[in-house]
Formats: sequence, structure tokens, C-alpha cells
Amino acid sequence: MKFLKERKTVVDLCLKLSHRGYFAATGGNIAIRVDATHMAVTPSAIDYFSMTAEDVCIVKIANLEQVEGERKPSVESGLHARVLRDRPDVQCSIHTHQPTASACALLGKPLKVPPELQARIGLEVPVAGYAPSGSGWLTSLVGRRLWPGVNAYLMRNHGVLCCGRDPMTAMATVEDLELVARRHLRDRIEARSRNVAPFLRKALERLSEDLARSSH
Repeated sequence: MKFLKERKTVVDLCLKLSHRGYFAATGGNIAIRVDATHMAVTPSAIDYFSMTAEDVCIVKIANLEQVEGERKPSVESGLHARVLRDRPDVQCSIHTHQPTASACALLGKPLKVPPELQARIGLEVPVAGYAPSGSGWLTSLVGRRLWPGVNAYLMRNHGVLCCGRDPMTAMATVEDLELVARRHLRDRIEARSRNVAPFLRKALERLSEDLARSSH
């Protein structure tokens, strides 16, 4: 079996993301560049707690031709391949449904990134418009936002895409984005709570406190 190390890394990352609540059941997917022309990508419709390295698929980045693996590659393989083609500095691409950042994706507005996190994420987190999961349309919409130095993207009504120069950096970007999203929602909640009835203000304050606790 080729690229065993990278395939094991895909499995390990999926488990970490599942334990963090950023993957759920079969939701979410990962691709890792394994050489100049191939990537390892999660298989479609498999529970990540039962996935093995042998289940991970190897496909060509240029045309998604599968060269190893018995299972069908993720429906988002085209999205990951687009990232790896357009961003030669990226080795790992991760699509999650992490809760707070995905909530921000529903709002459809870019997120400003605080200075201390800009080196890893970028100056802001852009938003790609909605398109069906696994579609070429979605790949095209995200492709228009693939700017150098920007490593986190919101996909409207769909979730999040993060990338990095290696798997651990991509994973750290996922974590940093969730922190940025929590801060963003807290700021919106606190601004809204100034102009509502007292009973609503208390509910919003509790929500803001919950977001603050989850940031630690």
C-alpha cells in the first residue's frame, strides 16, 4: 500500500476532529497532498471511528482519477483538489462543520481576524456563496476566494474550509477559526443585547457567557 504514512495521518486527523466535535458521523472530509500529482482523501460515507488507513483513497489532483483504495472518494474531492492545485503552498485541506464557525457561515459575512491570528488565518475569513455539496459549482465559488495567505473560508449554509502548509498547521487553523467565530458571535450578541427588552437581554447575556467559557 502506497503513502501509508499520509493515509494514517488522515485517519488520525479525522479522529481528532471528531473528538473535538468538528466532524460528526460521516460529515467532514480531509485531503493531504502526498506528492506532486496525488492526494490522499477521506472516503465517502464512512464513520470516522471505524475508518482505517486502507480505507483512505489516493486520487490524482489534476483529474480526480482514483489510483488506490477500494472505497469511493469523498464527494468533496474536487473541492480539495482545487485548493491543492491553486495553492501550491498548501499540503492539507480540511472541510468541517464545526459548530460556531458554521453558524457564522449561515450569516454570510466575512470575519475580521485579530492581529495575533492573522499569520495563520489571514487578514479576514472570506465567504463563498452557497452551492450544493460536492458540486462543481461549489468548487468554482470557493476557487474564486482562494487567495494567497488566506487559510480559512466560510461556505454559505455549508460549513468551513481550512488549509495549511502541513496537516498540523491546517488543524491549528481550524481551532483558530473557531476562536475567531466565537469572538465574532459574542460581539454581535453583546451589541444586540443593548437594545432589547430586559428578559431577552438576560438570555443573550447567558449565551455570550457560554461562548466565552467555550473559548477557554
